[in-house]
Amino acid sequence: MSTKSRILYTKPSITEREVEYATDAAANGWGAHCYDYINRFEAAFRSHLGVKHAIATSSCTGALHMGLAALGVGPGDEVILADTNWIASTAPITYLGATPVFVDVDPVSWCINPANARAAITPRTKAIIAVHIYGNLCNLDDLMDLGREYGIPVIEDAAEAIGSEWHGARAGSIGAFGTFSFHGTKTVTTGEGGMFVTNDDDLYEKVLTLSNHGRARGQTKQFWPDKVGFKYKMSNIQAAIGCAQMERIDDLIARKRTIFAAYRQLLGGMNGLTLNPEPEGTINGYWMPTAVFASNTGVTRERLQEAFAAENIDARVFFWPLSSLPPFTAKPENTVAYDLPGRAINLPSYHDLTEGEIERVCAVLKGMQS
Repeated sequence: MSTKSRILYTKPSITEREVEYATDAAANGWGAHCYDYINRFEAAFRSHLGVKHAIATSSCTGALHMGLAALGVGPGDEVILADTNWIASTAPITYLGATPVFVDVDPVSWCINPANARAAITPRTKAIIAVHIYGNLCNLDDLMDLGREYGIPVIEDAAEAIGSEWHGARAGSIGAFGTFSFHGTKTVTTGEGGMFVTNDDDLYEKVLTLSNHGRARGQTKQFWPDKVGFKYKMSNIQAAIGCAQMERIDDLIARKRTIFAAYRQLLGGMNGLTLNPEPEGTINGYWMPTAVFASNTGVTRERLQEAFAAENIDARVFFWPLSSLPPFTAKPENTVAYDLPGRAINLPSYHDLTEGEIERVCAVLKGMQS
């Protein structure tokens, strides 16, 4: 094992401002003030994203669960999503008794392939979830056209896409609703947490009711729920951290892009190596810089893990195909999703990563082909 200092793959950027706000929330954010930072955080996020409505949640998973429930997803329904994803994108589908339908991904974006989504539509299809993986963007023009053609809502799971933009619109603001994650690994963090966003007034009211144990906003009876809802609220203390992060969001996003630019400059000349794409007219927030080696290089996930471990660098494996996991039925016909993880690795990208640390990471990758 190397004696060099450890390079983590990610960690949050926390300043005295986050500490100050969290301390204030802990000391004073109770009683009549228990939602002050939550309201402020939601307003800041609405403004940043350019949407009408935002509801802070305890996780992106919870936001997705409530949104799907509000759309009426239930037993007998199918929801289409990419096979290359983290299980959090599909778990809420199963919570509601619906069936996830995994389709193959585009080999360039690593996101859902619209042509494959089209082929998977049946009379039972209730929604399509477009997950912007690692900050890369799904082809939203084709997906939204597909949704309109079949009358199927397209949902944006933008958990990893803060800072990404599709032709002038921020990721998460385009679909029927969008969801975000503020896990400690994300560009903007509240430790744990998420956000539901939408421009649909009716859908917002439904999710708002569900988010408060089924108590509608206009209900005058105290402790009177109109339906069984959920408890996915974000705490005021978490939201306080989020408020401080939102005041720094442009810098947080810019730093992620600067780190990726450094990787691109140092690795751009390597044959057989591909990094996250940024198609014309889009902006990639580059949450997680990812290196994918061509099949003919012979570089494997296992070799990459061993090489990074030897240099005391915490690199992260590419997502396994969801259909390859024990709870689901294998779909090896999703050839791109099954092929990518065996020759890819996620690279460190925390905000205070130094130039020297980036060079250490790149040296490992360059050494794979020496």
